[in-house]
Amino acid sequence: MSKPITRAEDGAFGAPAPVVSVSPVVLPAAGRGADLEVRVSAPVTGSDLPIIVFAHGYGSSSDGYLPLAHSWAARGFVVVQPTFLDSRTFGLGPDDPRTPSIWKHRIEDVTRVLDHLDVIEASVPGLTGRVDRSRIAAVGHSFGAQTTGMLLGARMRGPDGRLGDDLSDPRIKVGVLLCAGGRGGDALSPLAREHFPYLNQVYAEMTTPTLVVAGDRDQSPLTVRGPEWFTDAYTLSPGPKSLLTLFGAEHLLGGISGSLVTETTDENPARVAAVQRLTWAYLRTAFYPDDRAWSVACAELMASPTPQGRVESK
Repeated sequence: MSKPITRAEDGAFGAPAPVVSVSPVVLPAAGRGADLEVRVSAPVTGSDLPIIVFAHGYGSSSDGYLPLAHSWAARGFVVVQPTFLDSRTFGLGPDDPRTPSIWKHRIEDVTRVLDHLDVIEASVPGLTGRVDRSRIAAVGHSFGAQTTGMLLGARMRGPDGRLGDDLSDPRIKVGVLLCAGGRGGDALSPLAREHFPYLNQVYAEMTTPTLVVAGDRDQSPLTVRGPEWFTDAYTLSPGPKSLLTLFGAEHLLGGISGSLVTETTDENPARVAAVQRLTWAYLRTAFYPDDRAWSVACAELMASPTPQGRVESK
């Protein structure tokens, strides 16, 4: 099978290609209360393009995280961004009957995307026949990382101590978790235990190859632990896994959700560039093992006189 544009034999990041982005693409969603809207971004040329389904953080939408989505699409991926029901564009209140199970609606939405790839391909002029559906990645940030983790094999522990259903999707071959919450139980704060029971998660069965990205200054009110809580998805899951720890990074990793987003507390364009570079490289090598993108990106990271972070793998 041929490989898409931007493949570099030496693992180099390469110059970005022109991108086309279409939004909203509407997918039918009976019983959801609203049809599912997604944004689809893809390079204007190239074939056998792998897919990234990106899950946004709480309150965002398919219009967020464009620094990541555009960078991935410009280097050979089709990027699909659903808008979940917790988006501020919906304004769901705490009394809405969908609110208690909002975490599960998110997982169902990603499944719905995978079930409607024909519609998604046809939504972008000239994209039909250029997509490689055997290579699908799931990426998520914050609440989106919780969504993605469940699709990769993480499980939820119920009040009775039993593990919940396995909601993993075998169509997803690799994942990237950006600021994923760690283990539940006594690691959760009283706030999290009361309001976010879905964070009582277990990573022991998350076997899908995954890159976990964490900031070493990511302090969260959801845990009684510190920033190391965000590394649990790596330390408590079986391999193969890699962990990218970003130095000085807080929860938005320098501004991955957008350069003008006011909630970014650690604005750092170089850090965002590192996230773009390393996540792309990880996925490239995961899908094409003879591609040196990941090893080259890791070597460049460590060779910098002021490295943005460190990488470890198992």
